Amino acid sequence: MLDWHDIQIFLEVARCRRLTDAARRLGLDHSTLSRRTRRFEQQLNTQLFERSTHGYHLTDAGQQLLAHAEEMARHAGEAGESLSNKNHQVGGQVRLGVTEGFGTWVIAPLLSVFCQRHPGITLDILALPRVVNLSRHEADLAITIERPVSPGLVISRLCDYRLRLYAGRQYLDAHSAPASLAELSRHRLIGYVDDMIFSDQLSYLDPLLPPRPANEEVHFSIRSTSVTTQYTSALHGAGLAVLPCFMAETTPGLTRVLEEEVDVVRQFWITARQEQRRLARVRLLWDYLREALELNQDFLMGETSQLILPETTLSGR
Repeated sequence: MLDWHDIQIFLEVARCRRLTDAARRLGLDHSTLSRRTRRFEQQLNTQLFERSTHGYHLTDAGQQLLAHAEEMARHAGEAGESLSNKNHQVGGQVRLGVTEGFGTWVIAPLLSVFCQRHPGITLDILALPRVVNLSRHEADLAITIERPVSPGLVISRLCDYRLRLYAGRQYLDAHSAPASLAELSRHRLIGYVDDMIFSDQLSYLDPLLPPRPANEEVHFSIRSTSVTTQYTSALHGAGLAVLPCFMAETTPGLTRVLEEEVDVVRQFWITARQEQRRLARVRLLWDYLREALELNQDFLMGETSQLILPETTLSGR
C-alpha cells in the first residue's frame, strides 16, 4: 500500500522539478528528500524521475502516477475543508501569485483585514515580476495582467487600473517637463528591459514615442524588470516613467507629466484551477479580493490617493 507521505513528497518534486525547491516547500533537507524519493522508487520498482543538472523530470511511469496523486491530493483537501467547516473555523494555507507592484502596494495592505477575519488561514504571497504558473502548482490563486487562456481554470476580471507618466522633482528642476509627446524621445526615460518583459501589456512607452529614423535610439537612463525599481528611480530624478497610479499618486515627490496625452488603462484578472477554487479557504480569499478592490476603484484609477480597507467583520455578521 502506498504511503501518503511518500505521495506528498512525489507531488512536490514533480511540481517543483528541482529538489532544492521541493525540499524548502516540504521543510526537509536536500539529502533527506533525495533519499526518500529514491526509496519510493525502489518500493515501486519503477523509475519515476529522470535526473539531470536541469532538475527532476517525470518518466512515463511518473506521469501515470501523477494523475492518481493529484486526485488523491484533491480528495484529501476537500475532506480537510469539510471537517474545518464543521468547526466554523476555516484554516490552512493559501498561496497567492501576483505581480510585484500590485502585490506590494495594494494587495499586501488589503490582506491585513483578511488575516483578521480568518486567523486560521496562512497566506503565502508570491509578489513577482513574472507570471505565476498555476499548472505547475506554484500557487492556488493568481492575479495577472493578461487574461489566462489555459484550460481547466476559473477566470474573472478583477479590476481596472490606470497608469500615467511621472517625473520626480529633481528631474523637473534640472530638465523641465516635455510640452508634448513629440518631445518625449528627447528626455531620459525609465522602462522595462525589452528582452525580459513578461507581457506585452507592459509595453507602455512604445505607442507614446513619435516615429524616428532607424538609426536613432531613444535614451533610457534606467531599464529594469522591477516596477518598484522604476518607481524609485523616477522618484530620485533618473528620468520619466510610466507608473501605476496606485503607486505614484501616494507619493508627493512624483508629478504627472503630459497628463492629457498619457492615460493608459489596464486590467487585472484573478484565476484559479477548478479544483482549488472549490476549497473554502481559496473561495474566501477570492471573494475578499473582489470585495476589497471594488471598494478601491477610485484609488486604482488615480482619482484618489487613499487606499480604503474593508471592515474587519463582514457586513451582516
